[in-house]
Amino acid sequence: MELELRHLRTIRAIADAGSLTKAATALGLAQPALSAQLKRIERSLGGELFERGRQGVRATALGALVLDRARLVLPAVLELQEEAVRFARSGAPAGAGRRSLRIGGTHGPLLGGLVDRIASRDPGVEVVTHTSWSEREIAASTLEGRLDYALIGTCGESPPPEPGRLVWTEVARDPVFVMLAAGHPLAARPRVELGELAGEAWTDVPGDGCFADCFAAECARAGFAPVSVYETDIASCVHLVQVGRAVGLCRATFPDTPGMVTRPLAGTPLVWRHLLGRHPHAAAAVDAPRMTGHLRAAHRAAVARSGSYTRWLAARPPSEDGDAARVTPDGDG
Repeated sequence: MELELRHLRTIRAIADAGSLTKAATALGLAQPALSAQLKRIERSLGGELFERGRQGVRATALGALVLDRARLVLPAVLELQEEAVRFARSGAPAGAGRRSLRIGGTHGPLLGGLVDRIASRDPGVEVVTHTSWSEREIAASTLEGRLDYALIGTCGESPPPEPGRLVWTEVARDPVFVMLAAGHPLAARPRVELGELAGEAWTDVPGDGCFADCFAAECARAGFAPVSVYETDIASCVHLVQVGRAVGLCRATFPDTPGMVTRPLAGTPLVWRHLLGRHPHAAAAVDAPRMTGHLRAAHRAAVARSGSYTRWLAARPPSEDGDAARVTPDGDG
């Protein structure tokens, strides 16, 4: 039996579902039929692709190898099909004379800055963006070839998703500040101790990264657990802070906003790293140095828009707070 694209789709469906029963339902097959098909595929590839157990199925070493290739091949074939349809309809190859980049990111100031930089410095490049609260989704889409670049962040030295399969470059790192209503009793302080906020309600944006765990750990070190946390979108977070219903955490690059202030946390207990990820074998990898340069320039612009951050940088003794901030020098990369 020759391996076909439908076989690769079957293997990926089993891996994604984690069990033959769930995969059969997703594929619209009877479970015995799917098991028989998997056995035929395994015979053609020379070994078992999945280990079966009470908790479902898990890829073997051979299965992991096949899945890695499938996650590159299947999106590429889909893109080929879509481009062929566009060619047939227009009579010209899609994007003739114009390159395109697909960039995914989580919430934050740098994705918009990156698009602006590319538009002004590389007008021949068309940018397609995708945003998600899920760092894992962005990383998976990059690994599978649906995105060229992933723009995410991690807390401190925590590893990003897929550290062994995607190439990650640190673009910058910032201290984490606290957002307070302009009339908050601590708003006039140059710095705020995390423990002084023990009785506050908090607001934050959703996500599946490490930040929530890092925040909880720092609160525990300060001797308290958050009273409550409102998880919502950025605009609602800002509103809750402005009206005094909650305080929140933000990257130091958060721009000056009427009705609220951002203040550094004493000792800089939390640090945010901006990371750019890519597949090591993707064609877009040739653009990585220039992309990194654009992002660093976008970060410098974001720093300049935050009065509290620029004041913090100016007042910080050289030996204080270590690597809490890393503002890179000029240059496009």
